[in-house]
Amino acid sequence: MKLALSVRVAESFDDKRRATASLEDLARIAAGNGYAALCMRASQIGIHTPPAEARRARQTLDAAGLAVSMVTGDFPIPENDDVRGPEALRDIGPYLDLAEALGADLLRVCMKSDDDIPYAQRAADQAAERGLRLAHQCHTRSLFEEVDRSLAVLAAIGRPNFGLIYEPANLDHCGQDCGPPAIRRLAPRIFNVYLQNHRIHAHGASTANTWCRGPVAFDHVPMWEAGGLPFGAILAALADAGYDGYVTVHQAFAGLSGPGEAAARSAAFLRSVAPFDGAAGAGR
Repeated sequence: MKLALSVRVAESFDDKRRATASLEDLARIAAGNGYAALCMRASQIGIHTPPAEARRARQTLDAAGLAVSMVTGDFPIPENDDVRGPEALRDIGPYLDLAEALGADLLRVCMKSDDDIPYAQRAADQAAERGLRLAHQCHTRSLFEEVDRSLAVLAAIGRPNFGLIYEPANLDHCGQDCGPPAIRRLAPRIFNVYLQNHRIHAHGASTANTWCRGPVAFDHVPMWEAGGLPFGAILAALADAGYDGYVTVHQAFAGLSGPGEAAARSAAFLRSVAPFDGAAGAGR
């Protein structure tokens, strides 16, 4: 497995459109802490970005020895917007262009209803023509809230280049098993792994709204803080299942710490509980 750092570490949980650090700073932080890649989001580079700027971003990452593990090309996808989130599937071309410009082979998409399935099939076919893949995150208020439903939707799409971003925190919000049993079931379709930490309790300061169990109160906690998700068991199960792709530090740390501290402490913690390949540049 290889470590990736999401540019989300320089976003707040509630505002996914504003970055608190430059791409140059994030590349320096990632390379300095041994990450193999950045996970790109529209707060830094998206389909709205002029092509020349996207090419300069790729040059910045090349200079730092960093790959791009995945691209989330617009704001409605991570915002999980009920209307605009799935629009990328209707016109996937610009997103594929962006992935190619950044040297990535994986794009995140959003699906909100069964009506999105035919569009996902066509988008996956277009991606396959370019040797690219699509993936949907385990996410609240989406077709991928629950393990059984996720597997059913993947089967309905029926495309080998359409897979899953395994994300245990959102599964936990939805009352789903997020440990070894779930990983064993999902493993053949896991294309990427997102990790963020929380602690669910009745008086939590934040609320996650879900379709399957309503609002869930929780606190954001740093990845390295005890009492959250069992990352050691999760990473061991992924390794046992043969997963050898990216494990991404995906937490929005703007309200917890700065991106530099978040990147350093998260990498050190994850390496303390699981082995990871190489250092910066290992993903290219």
